[in-house]
Amino acid sequence: MSQLAWQKSSFSEPGSDTCVEIAAAPVSNRPHLRESATPDTVIATTPAALRAFLGGIKGEAFGQARRHTS
Repeated sequence: MSQLAWQKSSFSEPGSDTCVEIAAAPVSNRPHLRESATPDTVIATTPAALRAFLGGIKGEAFGQARRHTS
């Protein structure tokens, strides 16, 4: 995966190795994700799946199941 140009989020702390990085494969343009602390573990996905995942995060879809009302 060394041919990929990895990018860290602008929200990452400088010098931190606990961030998610993203890169697009040169030929297929498929997004690849990795944790900067374990750069040899890479997940490839589709643009549509990544959009849905990010949309869920932004819409708090993952946190709603844990919320309880009194």
